[in-house]
Amino acid sequence: MSQMRTPSTPSKIAPFSISIPEADIEDLRQRLKSTRYPRTSPDAGWRYGTDKSFMEELIAHWLDKYDWRSTERRLNRFPQFVTNIDGYDIHFIHERGSGTNPLPLVLTHGWPGSFVEFDSIIEPLAHPERFGGSADDAFDVIVPSIPGYGWSSPPSRPITTRDIAPLWNKLMVDVLGYPSYVAQGGDWGSLIASWLGVDFTEHAKAIHINIMGLRPFTGDGSAPFDADETKWLAKARDRLRRESGYQVIQGTKPQTLAFGLTDSPAGLAAWIIEKFHGWSESPNGIPPFTLDQLIDNVMIYWFTQSIHTSTWLYTAARLEGGMGLGKDEKVTAPTGFMACPFDLFPPPPSSWVERTYNLVHRTDLASGGHFIAYERGNDLVADIRKFFRNYR
Repeated sequence: MSQMRTPSTPSKIAPFSISIPEADIEDLRQRLKSTRYPRTSPDAGWRYGTDKSFMEELIAHWLDKYDWRSTERRLNRFPQFVTNIDGYDIHFIHERGSGTNPLPLVLTHGWPGSFVEFDSIIEPLAHPERFGGSADDAFDVIVPSIPGYGWSSPPSRPITTRDIAPLWNKLMVDVLGYPSYVAQGGDWGSLIASWLGVDFTEHAKAIHINIMGLRPFTGDGSAPFDADETKWLAKARDRLRRESGYQVIQGTKPQTLAFGLTDSPAGLAAWIIEKFHGWSESPNGIPPFTLDQLIDNVMIYWFTQSIHTSTWLYTAARLEGGMGLGKDEKVTAPTGFMACPFDLFPPPPSSWVERTYNLVHRTDLASGGHFIAYERGNDLVADIRKFFRNYR
């Protein structure tokens, strides 16, 4: 029996397709042709940020070989919609699954990613029988863009991931009519999924994350750290010390940064792609993604002019929190965790995860990093299928 029901609060859902005016594409090309490259030391490589020679190669590819219209057609093969929830226009993909009872699954991206990260895993999740699997594992796949990202409207001020979770619950329950669902996410998406697992457990049956973004309560009355936790915290803090420059500027003065990134496609690409290099398994210093994949993601930010508002989650985290649990709070929804060794932080010990989550499933990958749907999509699909079988 299908889990769909009549929405309790009717909400207008408008079909949506991506169609960028040719004038915008030509404007982008002219800006790329006028790129001014910075002076760098001969042996800089990726040591101080994005590698100059890599950017020269990427921009040449962008101008001479990359085909946005092909990307547009590929993304438009998925049914896309926009609906208004609490004043926000939310853009989302809704790919209905095969079989008699596909499980509703909301996938959420983070920064500096976008909904395009999930391009290659939507169909295997929705139609597993087309990829050597069973239709019994099918999902109705819903991929919304976070407010301020892509074609979702921005907030009027910075909001937290806990503020976004109610929007997702309303999308799934009130707009799409699912009485229950499951959620998956990485980066900010992992926090949004986690808050669903705290605040909306009557609807969110289980969650799956590929980074542990939500922090446990460690104040008075919490258990002391064990040896594994202490060792991991030292590694995580060292990693943060080396990688957190972007968090500081995006958490304090994002508007200053936005002037350059909104005006220069090369600058925007360099800012974003440095993370795709640094938070992934990068043999020989080359990000493990195709140039087209990297450009696809940058194009979403460029055409929607959303880089500024995409950073507001960092500003809100600094000003309002939303990154950690309060005393006596826990993610009570059953949680699956895929640990990726080359992510922003090293995989935490299970004892640390269990401080925050009702951890019932863990998979440790031998490789892969932050953008796991791009890097190891087949592994992510397999783990999502395996974990959520118990919640159908």
